[in-house]
Amino acid sequence: MRALATVLALAVLASGAARAASLEVTVEGAEPGAGAIYVTLCRGGLSESACQMGQDAPAQGGAQRFVISGVSAGTWAVAAFQDLDGDRRLGRTELGLPLEPYGFSGAVGRRARPDFAAASFTLSEPGASLRIRLARALPRR
Repeated sequence: MRALATVLALAVLASGAARAASLEVTVEGAEPGAGAIYVTLCRGGLSESACQMGQDAPAQGGAQRFVISGVSAGTWAVAAFQDLDGDRRLGRTELGLPLEPYGFSGAVGRRARPDFAAASFTLSEPGASLRIRLARALPRR
């Protein structure tokens, strides 16, 4: 009987760990009235192919809130940008520098190429939240 209770308790714990979570992302620093804000969840890297889950909304300026539901527990990073030219991609120079406001979760600096390890966080329970501040790598043209 005790073994059955232990197995049931472990099954309940395992099912709770596998539950999907929600993540609230507040994006700050958007330029008002210009394009849309894109927020994506990235797993395993910061490339486009690793950042497939997300949301977008018209830029309002100030702080803008996004809630992404159904996120499995694990290690994630968040990438966000403001699409000023409406092409649904982060505009870049020929050298790869971002032309539009962008930001990442975690301790990603603005002086070097972003790194998944620095941007990542562990999502283990529903209701997590984080803030991302958009900034420009280059002055506005």
